[in-house]
Amino acid sequence: MKPRHKRAALIVGALATIGIAAYFVLNAFQSNLVFFFTPSQVESGEAPKNRTFRVGGMVKTGSVHRDNLTVSFIVTDTLKEVPVTYTGILPDLFREGKGVVAQGQIKGDGKFTADEVLAKHDENYMPPEAQHAMDQAALEKASKTLK
Repeated sequence: MKPRHKRAALIVGALATIGIAAYFVLNAFQSNLVFFFTPSQVESGEAPKNRTFRVGGMVKTGSVHRDNLTVSFIVTDTLKEVPVTYTGILPDLFREGKGVVAQGQIKGDGKFTADEVLAKHDENYMPPEAQHAMDQAALEKASKTLK
């Protein structure tokens, strides 16, 4: 084999290796990518079906119902509501009227089934996306009452 052919084979092999590595990295990134949606966006159909995403807002007061380890509650942005079902141990800071982010999927029955529930850690913190959603919902609600 001529040196020229060896060099070409080496370059093709290196490019193939880089391409395969890039494919695996992008595939892993895509499968771990989780988007955040507000209850209003979920109700309007913007959230993907049968794909993992996060929904955040406040736990509606009086909506928490427990059955052993299965808990159902409603997440609201003061404008729309999303019923959530979660099986597992909830965080200690999970309370009615407090901020929450649930990660999971919308199943065939239209309910959001959470795999993970995150609660805010103190009175001053809320995820930026959830705070923005709450502010937008409050503005929309205020504009509707003024009309």
